[in-house]
Amino acid sequence: MMLSNDVLERARLARDARFDGRFFVGVKTTNIYCRPICPVKMPKAKNVLFFASAAAASEAGFRPCLRCRPECAPGSPAWYGSSSTVRRGLKLIAAGTLDEGSVTELALGLGVTDRHLRRLFMKHLGASPTAVAHTQRLHFAKRLLDETGLSVTQVAMAAGYGSVRRLNDQFKRTYKRTPNDLRKRIPSVSSDAGYSGLSLRLPYQKPFDWNAMLQFLKVRATPGVEEVIGNQYARTITIGGQSSIVIVQPAKPLGAKSPALKPPGFLTLTIHAALTTHIFEITQIARAALDLDAPVIDIAEHLGKDARLANSVKRQPGIRVPGAWNGFELTVRAILGQQISVKAATTLAGRLAQRYGEALDPRQRMRDSSLSHVFPTPAQLAKAQMNNLGITQSRVDTIRRLAEATERQDINFDPSQDTADFCQRLQTLRGIGEWTAQYVAMRVLKDPDAFLVSDLGLLKAIKPGHKVTPKLLAEQAEYWRPWRAYAAMHLWNSLLDVEG
Repeated sequence: MMLSNDVLERARLARDARFDGRFFVGVKTTNIYCRPICPVKMPKAKNVLFFASAAAASEAGFRPCLRCRPECAPGSPAWYGSSSTVRRGLKLIAAGTLDEGSVTELALGLGVTDRHLRRLFMKHLGASPTAVAHTQRLHFAKRLLDETGLSVTQVAMAAGYGSVRRLNDQFKRTYKRTPNDLRKRIPSVSSDAGYSGLSLRLPYQKPFDWNAMLQFLKVRATPGVEEVIGNQYARTITIGGQSSIVIVQPAKPLGAKSPALKPPGFLTLTIHAALTTHIFEITQIARAALDLDAPVIDIAEHLGKDARLANSVKRQPGIRVPGAWNGFELTVRAILGQQISVKAATTLAGRLAQRYGEALDPRQRMRDSSLSHVFPTPAQLAKAQMNNLGITQSRVDTIRRLAEATERQDINFDPSQDTADFCQRLQTLRGIGEWTAQYVAMRVLKDPDAFLVSDLGLLKAIKPGHKVTPKLLAEQAEYWRPWRAYAAMHLWNSLLDVEG
């Protein structure tokens, strides 16, 4: 555990919402595990055990509470303090790696033995990789039952159980009830998005500066592929060759049944025209793209100690680092943005998407929406001429080299890989330098410490009106580790004309 038992006990007694998702409480008298904000009658200290993860509580023989619903807790920011191998392993498990693969294969991909990986998971999370994957699948199935109108068969497929029988067996063992019995307890949540489609609520740890996230995405939205209208962000995606549309916006509050229950914040993710088997993957991509699992309280406390950032942190404590829905797409966008304005790069990206991206089926198009295409694939751009688009020949050549390398799998955008190794491989492609590599690491790999020391916007923002060298910026940024990417967001947001 990253926190002492005394701290955990005080947080439990206070039902402190800041600790929601950071630990779970097992009650020995009921054999149930809860979130620290659970509104039920407070059990005595001698009857509780603390667990670093829901998976650890489950593996110890406790079952989830039906009142506080552990499956709705925000992602655990405590995992940011775990070893690099555990963090990378969690990213792969979150992407569904163990649904079809083995722990041995997972360990091989992380460069360790399966025995060592299990030992690391037990040390940092109190549970095995398999238990983490199992709990993740179970919680996702429970949320689908509670929040959607999917049939039990569809829930089983979406959560990776493969059959209704396996889902039923697991729910009977865990909840002592069938999925249908549990569904009767909680009314389904209707869509907030104003369109038809499957809607899910995505929990996050408060605070969350949604307006700052929208502003960042709006000025960089690729025409035809992305759009920001009002307080919602929408875009096209392709998963497994299937085109879909996703819409994200703040969720309408459901209200707590007890004043003691202080729920986390929620966004509503609405998915259109996606296969049932792709729902989990899309949900996990959305969480990473919107940085929902960031330990914002820890980040604000650390960065707020710096005089240059203190005011910004005070005004915007919930700043997140926008991720990527598609690593190749974002890297192409970064190449287009080299040494030109954000607006100009956005225009070029739109032209590229319109000419080479696949057009949406007319039946997928939404009324009053500009979404029309999905972004081109590496295969499409590897053979594209890209002439008469206003893109310089050097940028065309770089994009083509990236597309070919991605097709050969010399370059991949797996977020679990080591940042230094990835940046080194990416920079072997002519036309890609440190700025582009760090920008991609920041948004695609979700490295919280990625930093662009030569970025003109950061150099301007760190000391307005003065000339600052990359060396001086790098020296200052040492004080912001391991959250330099979040410091960059604060600096960019301090500029009226955002550079990035």
